[in-house]
Parts: sequence; structure tokens; C-alpha cells
Amino acid sequence: MNHTMKTVVITGGSSGIGKATAELFAERGWRVFEWSRSGQSSDKVTHISCDVTKPEQTQAAARQVLDQAGQIDVFISNAGYGISGAIEFTTTEDAHRQMEVNFFGALNSVQAVLPSMREHKAGRIIFTGSVAAILSIPYQSFYSASKAAINALALALQNEVRAFGIHVSVLMPGDVSTGFTAARKKSEEGINAYGNIRKAVAAMEKDEQSGMSPRQMARDLYRIATRRCPAPQYVGGMQYKIFCFLDRLLPKRLVNWIVGQLY
Repeated sequence: MNHTMKTVVITGGSSGIGKATAELFAERGWRVFEWSRSGQSSDKVTHISCDVTKPEQTQAAARQVLDQAGQIDVFISNAGYGISGAIEFTTTEDAHRQMEVNFFGALNSVQAVLPSMREHKAGRIIFTGSVAAILSIPYQSFYSASKAAINALALALQNEVRAFGIHVSVLMPGDVSTGFTAARKKSEEGINAYGNIRKAVAAMEKDEQSGMSPRQMARDLYRIATRRCPAPQYVGGMQYKIFCFLDRLLPKRLVNWIVGQLY
């Protein structure tokens, strides 16, 4: 790809992986737009206020980018958050909200940028997924489910848009040290029945805070965006690549038992 004044749009670009990715693309000479509810524009990154759960806002944000840049070369769907708690005691409202942001937010955004990519017969769509889509984590079940849904969506989308010269990929990071941990909505409802909720979530959050840097994930996203023929799925972090490789080799019952022992 010729990177001169290429345009990238990143959702959830005001913090964490999204912010690091916006900064990296800007450093490499790209025109960068970030969509979020609370970001701010800088010298190199243009902020567009957008709540991805609202289709009318993603459509308006896409029009604003196209008015200014003319074309969207790469779109990175990164906005998301997490909840934790026992499945039995998770409210329907919380479960819906998790899917509304992580899955339907991605869907709304992709639907907003696809018409322009189809018209130009070119483009890259990259989803920030999670290893939790493959190795589902106890007490983080709905987050895992939302990311598994993203994997399924991306694979189907790739086959639908291949004829238009559009590539679709998912980057599945393992633990990354960001503000995502502090922003998680935690519920200990049912702790009398599920006494290990607190211990399991604390172990998970400790792993996150000692995890990879957002900059490392930004570099991975940049490599995917600029590869000639990107693969449908990538795993971020060597140890997590090993975990996912073992998941394909070992019986699922054994893998799931091991995950349960970790948490």
C-alpha cells in the first residue's frame, strides 16, 4: 500500500489500544480520525464525537470523514468495554448492553463505512477481538461471547466483501495493560453461591495490568493494515499464540478445564 495520506478511522480511539493505534498511524504519515464519546482532536488526530451504539451517529461520522478525506482506506473497530459476574445472576440489561457496545457497535460502524469502500473497490476492516473469544473466561462470559460473535461476523463479512477488494481481519489480543480494567462493570451478585467470583476476577485483572502495552497492539494493528494479503485472524502476544495453538491440538474438555483452573 502507498501510505501517503492514506486515511484510517479508529473507534474507541480516545484511550488504550485505540489511542496508541491512532498515534502510531499518525506518526507513519496517515490521516487519522478517531470516533469516541470523549476524545479530543490533536495536531495529528481528528476526533469525531460518536456513540457507536447509535447507527445515526456512526452514519454521520462516516459522512464527516468522507467529506474531509474523500475515502476511508482502513477502518479499525476497537470500541468496547467489559462486564464480569456469574451468568446466573447477570441481568438481561447488562448482558444486552455488553453486546450492544461490543458487537452491535462494531456492526453499526462497519455498515457506515462499507458503502464507500465498495464504491472504491478497496479497503481494510480490522476488528479488535480477544483471545477470550476462543478461551472463554469464567465470570467474563458475556464479554467472551461478544468477541466470539465478532470472530463469526468477520469471517462471514470477508466472504461477502472479497469481490469488492476489501480485506477483513480480527486481532485477538491477550492481556493488555489499559484503562479497560478499571472501566469494567463488576457484579458480585450471587457471591454466596459462587464464592470464587472475587478471586477469579482479581486474578484476571492482575494479569491484565501486567499484560502487554497498548503500543505493542498498535504495532500489530498497523502491520495487519499494511500487509498485502492479511489473514482473517491474528493473535496478539506470543504466549497467547501458544495457548490458541494448544486449543486446536488438545481436547476441548481439557482446555476448558485448564482455563477453569487458572481462574
